[in-house]
Amino acid sequence: MPTAMTTADPAHTVVDVGGTTLRVGTYTPATGELSRVRRMPVDGMARDPEAPVPVLQERVVEQIVREVTRHTAGPPPGPVGVAFAGPISADGLVLAAPTVWGRRGDPLPLARLLTERLGTPVAVVNDLTAAAWRYAASEPEPFCLLTVSSGIGNKVFRDGDVLLDPAGHGGELGHWVCDLSPDAPLCDCGGRGHLGAVASGRGVLAAARRAAAADPDGLARSRLAELSGGPVENPALAKALAEGDAFATRVLRGALVPLAQAIGAVFASVGVCRYIVVGGFALAVGERYRRLLVAELVRQGCFGLTPERIDAMVTLGASDDDHGLIGAGRLLTARHPARTEGGAR
Repeated sequence: MPTAMTTADPAHTVVDVGGTTLRVGTYTPATGELSRVRRMPVDGMARDPEAPVPVLQERVVEQIVREVTRHTAGPPPGPVGVAFAGPISADGLVLAAPTVWGRRGDPLPLARLLTERLGTPVAVVNDLTAAAWRYAASEPEPFCLLTVSSGIGNKVFRDGDVLLDPAGHGGELGHWVCDLSPDAPLCDCGGRGHLGAVASGRGVLAAARRAAAADPDGLARSRLAELSGGPVENPALAKALAEGDAFATRVLRGALVPLAQAIGAVFASVGVCRYIVVGGFALAVGERYRRLLVAELVRQGCFGLTPERIDAMVTLGASDDDHGLIGAGRLLTARHPARTEGGAR
């Protein structure tokens, strides 16, 4: 009996909504290629920090609809995949989005709203859940994807899917409380002492500014001061760290202590021995970030692992910002297999 021939998969429209940037592009399942990517500021609190949460939610929904319609020059021809920064239930309900619209408002049924507005099925998943799908095809063993950017998040991929509660719980290491002091750094969600407020790019930048205020002479002697030429900002901080500046490195080492504790807890609890680090801040620092993180993991210890094995289990992800787009495309392909002749799937 002849094998049914698969028709060409239609291209998928994919969207990635982060705290500062919205990306939209086309993913072609047959080739795995991402094309026609456009980037723009997201209409969230980064643009209007004083706007109420319901107003920002409405603006973000309108922006997604507008940009998808523009991208497809009309109604999208097939399912749309949206990677979104925040915990999301299995049916596409956004439970919170601290980096997009700030402190928790009412849950937003984003998948339903976009499906109604666009007239096609829309899959909405957490951005790091989508990103995990990018690496699922190339990782032969279970892995934990960890992002260090404006916030911190993680997702564990095991047995063919991301480990998540149907209500969206899981993979939110950024909101683990690692500092119980009353003056602990404030997280975007409104809580204090969360890992994301301490060890994210924003957290390390805040710590560097505090260190600069406490030790202006030390800052003045540093490469960081040369690169900054004024107030310390993230690009200069990342470059100083990549170059091995001692002042900046001391700051980062302090932030990596709770991050390594969190990774050690994931390792000890579920036995995942592969950690892929992505995110704008970590990737901007590059290999030096990985080495410093490994050094802290070795210092703390991972039960049963040698320093060499710890070094091997931490790697950097691809140095682009396409994780959510590519992952959303692969997830859509898995959920909507190509049609074959005769209608079989």
